Amino acid sequence: MSDSDVYSAPAADLKVDTENNSGMGKGQALPDNIKGWSWGAFFLSWIWAIGNKTWIGLIAFVPYIGFIMAIVLGFKGREWAWQNKTWKSVEHFQEVQRKWSFWGVLIVLSFVLIGIIAAIAIPAYVEYQSKLG
Repeated sequence: MSDSDVYSAPAADLKVDTENNSGMGKGQALPDNIKGWSWGAFFLSWIWAIGNKTWIGLIAFVPYIGFIMAIVLGFKGREWAWQNKTWKSVEHFQEVQRKWSFWGVLIVLSFVLIGIIAAIAIPAYVEYQSKLG
């Protein structure tokens, strides 16, 4: 094929950074799409911290400070997880973090739903019992 062939694909000079620098600690450049909010880190803070080797997340056990730590993990958790644990690839990291977020949201929504049902059912049951007796 000649350079003037209009049917050939254009040559691309893409610079691909294939180096996986996960688990190398602070100071390493973060790949694209690593930063962002993590619902898994927010809702499942101490469990997420253990699973992602982000030990600072265990501050979630401290009363009152734990909620603040959950918010900090929501904002910074994905970056810390990339820096603290070795991942196969960015795609692997994204997949695992999506699963953490899915389960975190699912568990919290389940408890909220159970709470709403209980808030409706318990008073109705008490009223029903009072009418019988």
